[in-house]
Amino acid sequence: MSEKSTVPVTSPGQFALHHWTPLALLIFGLGLFAFLYLASEVIEGETMRFDTWLLLALRVPGDTADPLGPAWVEEMFRDFTALGGVGVLCLLTAISVGYLWLMGQRRVALFLLFAILGGLLLSSMLKNGFDRPRPELVSHGSHIYTSSFPSGHSMLSAVVYLTGGALLAMVHSAHRVRLYLIGCSILTTLLVGVSRVYLGVHWPSDVLAGWAAGAAWAAACWLIAQWLRERGHNLVRD
Repeated sequence: MSEKSTVPVTSPGQFALHHWTPLALLIFGLGLFAFLYLASEVIEGETMRFDTWLLLALRVPGDTADPLGPAWVEEMFRDFTALGGVGVLCLLTAISVGYLWLMGQRRVALFLLFAILGGLLLSSMLKNGFDRPRPELVSHGSHIYTSSFPSGHSMLSAVVYLTGGALLAMVHSAHRVRLYLIGCSILTTLLVGVSRVYLGVHWPSDVLAGWAAGAAWAAACWLIAQWLRERGHNLVRD
């Protein structure tokens, strides 16, 4: 009688999730490095030349109050920037948590909630710590009420969309669905950040730093979820 194999059987879904871990580690490392580098450059004033050039490049020459493009383009970017607003992000978080809860994925739902709340707290701490003034070089196309660095819209959209997209992808076994969810999350995050520069309410370096910090946070949450799974505390209910 042949001995039974002691090698654990891994489902295709588990295999895919396991092999995304090196990518998450890379994103976390690059995001953290990029944020620290940008923060040091901002403190030393080394980003002002690039920031100024890009902000002015997105305005009609000779009129800093008028963004490039027709009126409908400006209105479209206001719509994009709203996707990173606190109200919209809170609503999307509640919808995502409710969806996961109704699917029976209560541990994933709670993990998502705490991950996003943690990202919100981190964003507030970073803004208060750096306290960078908003750009006054061009007129603002959106209401502002907090400091500039890092961009809260960019960071929180990365936290909510990337973390939420990654955790929602965990509960789906189809590889195409996972890629679709994460792709949509990345696209939305990019559009929100670009809109902040186009509307003149953030320096470009604010947005880059927000993306970097948000991506690092989302990757860290993914790694924690994977670490819990490997220790026998799988968030996803079979």
